[in-house]
Amino acid sequence: MSPSPTRTTTINGVALPPTQWRKSSRSGGNDNCVEIADFRDTKHAGIAVRDSKVLEGPALLLSPATFLTFVQHAAEVEASA
Repeated sequence: MSPSPTRTTTINGVALPPTQWRKSSRSGGNDNCVEIADFRDTKHAGIAVRDSKVLEGPALLLSPATFLTFVQHAAEVEASA
């Protein structure tokens, strides 16, 4: 995953602390991908996911276990394609 500029994002109207967002290296250079940010060591205690085209837009905050399930499912779908 490659880092993107540090930006502030909101979740349910709550501003997350500025952080480094990372875009998947498998995005192939197009703009149709998601970025993630690690907030496990903050009061938010999760992994945030957002649309790479909407940098100041909303994000989805997932628990670490839910994020792992999401990644595993995405890998399974890709492997079966």
